[in-house]
Amino acid sequence: MRIPVTGLALSAVIVITSLACSRSNTAETALKAKQSDSAAVTASASGIASASGTAATVTDSEAVSSFADTDTSAISGSSSSKLTASGSADNLFGIPVDSYNIVTGKVKRNQFISTILSANGVPWDTIETLLRENRETFDPRRVRTGSAYSVLLTKDTLSRPDYFIYTHDPKVSYVFSLKDTLAIYRYDAEIKRTLRYSSGTITTSLWEAATENNLNPNLSAELSEIYAWTIDFFGLQKGDRFKVIYEEEFIGEESVGIRRVHAALFEHAGHPIYAIPYIQDSTMSFYDTTGASLRKAFLKAPLRYSRISSRFSGARYHPVLKIVRPHHGVDYAAPIGTPVVAIGDGRVTSTAYEGGSGRIVRIRHNSVYSTAYMHLSRFGPGISSGVYVKQGQVIGYVGSSGLSTGPHLDFRFYRNGSAIDPLRVEAPPVNPVVPEAMEEFRRVAEGYINLFATIDY
Repeated sequence: MRIPVTGLALSAVIVITSLACSRSNTAETALKAKQSDSAAVTASASGIASASGTAATVTDSEAVSSFADTDTSAISGSSSSKLTASGSADNLFGIPVDSYNIVTGKVKRNQFISTILSANGVPWDTIETLLRENRETFDPRRVRTGSAYSVLLTKDTLSRPDYFIYTHDPKVSYVFSLKDTLAIYRYDAEIKRTLRYSSGTITTSLWEAATENNLNPNLSAELSEIYAWTIDFFGLQKGDRFKVIYEEEFIGEESVGIRRVHAALFEHAGHPIYAIPYIQDSTMSFYDTTGASLRKAFLKAPLRYSRISSRFSGARYHPVLKIVRPHHGVDYAAPIGTPVVAIGDGRVTSTAYEGGSGRIVRIRHNSVYSTAYMHLSRFGPGISSGVYVKQGQVIGYVGSSGLSTGPHLDFRFYRNGSAIDPLRVEAPPVNPVVPEAMEEFRRVAEGYINLFATIDY
């Protein structure tokens, strides 16, 4: 049954025709969106039958924004490219496709471009020459499983392959010329960047709200990342609502991603939480209206260890099983009984003996991050499923339970359910806005607060 998301009716698009950028020592940038012509601001109902409110109007006023980089050119224009794909239904990349029979497919797991070309009649010596002489343009080692390709075959009795088109992703395609002149050309799709705002009221979840209302699903992921430490997105209440200002990228009419979120407002349990962007110490982060960071840091390691005995790897030889398989954690060698602590605040979701993992403690820190601590000799005092733990609290002790050749901690770090390398996790900034910058920060925050006031739910 489709559950309606009330109020997610406003999704305006503000196409920026000019962008004035200036940087002070704190890298403040003024983003001016002027309603100088009727095409500058357009609004749509985002597929909702009844729209609440009207499009926000930005007329001769500044929406003050802090950016993380200096590349702010052509926000509504195309990205830089070597060649721009163009054509009509019968002309693609300058090729008259109606002159060819077209065979399409998708790259299979562990399949190579060379084998695809060979299977479609391209001689091996031609393939070797083509890839060798165009290695600076195309790297066959970076071919993605599931990417689409097309083979253009002549319509005569020879059915000779003249072109091969590999679509690496929606933004990048490669055209292989297999005729007299062997060459590979890269085509970058024309990307239009638009400044958008959306708002809505939650009845189920933020992710369902985005999906049901045709918003790019990456928007919900971006918001959950920004508010990971302040809002439990698994515990949203009916009536929670949000407003967000962001840049979205389009190829034609298709959304291909969220370039950045500029600012957001999330009302959770009746409490408004602003996410104001600000650059401090050369790092852009989001702060509430008091200048406090919305993020907290993790500890660098969950214990005092003697050495790292095994690192995060996609293929590691298992010392017990004697096979090669992924190792999605970091092994810290330490004596039995060494205290293991939680790297951040969170709730214990499991304490159990899980086969080869031995005694394990799992902790969910927020809607985005979770951790696991494996091969423990025993659990810490009072540690059980459902218990809330603080950063630095002992949750167990180093052991050698499960499949293990000696005492160590196998530490796993997860982001949105996927394992990531704990040694590459960047500790988020936690310092508040420094006192000497508060006047400037308040001015930035006031600009966004006034802008959000013009956006209806």
